[in-house]
Amino acid sequence: MIPFLDLKKINEPYETAFQDKLKLVLDNGWYILGKEVETFEKAFAEYCQTEYCIGVGNGFDALILIFKGYIQLGKLQKGDEVIVPANTYIASILAILQADLIPVLVEPKLETYNIDPDLIQKKINSKTKAILAVHLYGQLAEMNKINQIAIENNLIIVEDAAQAHGVFGNSKKNKSQIPNTDVQENNLKYKINNLKSATAYSFYPGKNLGCLGDGGAITTNDSELAKVLFSLRNYGSEQKYYNEYIGVNSRLDELQGAFLNVKLPNLNSDNDKRRAIAKRYLSEIKNDKIILPFWDLSDNHVFHLFVIRTSNREDLQAYLTQNNIQTVIHYPVPPHQQKALKDWSNLSFPITEKIHNEVLSLPMSPVLTDEEVSFIVAVLNRY
Repeated sequence: MIPFLDLKKINEPYETAFQDKLKLVLDNGWYILGKEVETFEKAFAEYCQTEYCIGVGNGFDALILIFKGYIQLGKLQKGDEVIVPANTYIASILAILQADLIPVLVEPKLETYNIDPDLIQKKINSKTKAILAVHLYGQLAEMNKINQIAIENNLIIVEDAAQAHGVFGNSKKNKSQIPNTDVQENNLKYKINNLKSATAYSFYPGKNLGCLGDGGAITTNDSELAKVLFSLRNYGSEQKYYNEYIGVNSRLDELQGAFLNVKLPNLNSDNDKRRAIAKRYLSEIKNDKIILPFWDLSDNHVFHLFVIRTSNREDLQAYLTQNNIQTVIHYPVPPHQQKALKDWSNLSFPITEKIHNEVLSLPMSPVLTDEEVSFIVAVLNRY
């Protein structure tokens, strides 16, 4: 069986380094918010070209804390509306609800699976205060258009990059997002500085940059927001036993920070391997029953997932399983049809529903071999 994702194989090359880090943490005797987390926060902020990185317990907490941070700063108030893609993983929507804000669902583009900027403006009213842009499957949303909408309507931008590690790790990302294309190289942080945005990451083991448990982070150039977030993640405390806010306990684990320090230097090369596999899939899969994902061949996609569509998904998935190829459905049920959000069951999002009924994720990882890719392609072409 070709596994959908072989985490053991992905982490095997790091085993010795992981053991060394474990011994180092044990020897230091400092297990919460120590040097390893501090080192990772600095390294990841530099990698993402931001001033601040705040390590937190997981990607879900990262989103919640961003919204709560803006509430503490008076930039958001409970009951404000946040625009969010209708087809995102439900965590994006739950985070808005957990912060006592109101999600407003917007359809994606069928080609990219990311939120359709042309539909955002129609949802904006006096209660709209923020846009949560989700870079689904690892592809950068159309941030140049989204940022322009945010500027024109005085909205906060929050970015969910739980599946997009590395899509922000180069200057192309920044240039593509800057409304003023004449801005100089030394002003590449224009977007975040002006819109006061923040980006949430997850380091769940299966992510492009995954640890060996739960982990997450927030990146931002907003010094006021960063100061609040560093406090909120630690019981609302900047100084031990003195609490300024009603905070939570959501701190990136010291050992997970150590493991991430080992893996971060290889993120770009791992993403390059993912893109190489995606190029093969896109050029070699030739079957009119299968719809391949859109990609403009730029660095604005890191292929956390390679998602195809077909009108008879169950049959195709069963066929691939019979041929020893493991696949996963991301995701079978759209958020507005989930039992947890039963108040939305009367809503209709035809593009979102079509996507959730047809998508199927093929094996995709930096350890997938050329022979495995060739086999997958051949099996798909015979379907």
